[in-house]
Amino acid sequence: MNQKLEDLSRKSLWGAEELAELVIAPATLHVDYPSLAQTIRSLTHGETDVVALMATLVCELHHADDRFDWTGFYRVTEPEVLKIGPYQGGHGCLVIPFARGVCGAAARTRQTQLVPDVDAFPGHIACASSTRSELVIPVFGPGEVLLGVLDIDSNQPDAFTQEDADKLQEILDDTFGRH
Repeated sequence: MNQKLEDLSRKSLWGAEELAELVIAPATLHVDYPSLAQTIRSLTHGETDVVALMATLVCELHHADDRFDWTGFYRVTEPEVLKIGPYQGGHGCLVIPFARGVCGAAARTRQTQLVPDVDAFPGHIACASSTRSELVIPVFGPGEVLLGVLDIDSNQPDAFTQEDADKLQEILDDTFGRH
């Protein structure tokens, strides 16, 4: 039982169990993917600059869900190298080789990395000590050209689902003209 509730129950006519029922959990924000996709489509219509698209998308994503503690892009800037792109949150790593970390694995394999526990991921790069889980999705442009990766970190363990990965991949494909 929560110590504050026990202390409060000693000072009131109610017991700790009754007080616990009165505690209201804080509201949480979970992304509404159809609405998010429409907003991003409207904001980016006609834009072709990749960095402008990344900046707009990451801003909308980061503020769409409480699970998103750090949201950003790492761009392919030379063979086998990712460099930080537009992001929201604390500082990110500046350079990530394809051979290292979750972002590197997503770029190297060209496959989404859904990591429920970053401490269990071999070679995880801890850009932020608060990160507990991570979702990294490769970003493709026309002709299946790898532009970079979208990296979303959460301070909550096991924060992301396959649905998150699938819906975000659809938004990325639409935004960056993959097909």
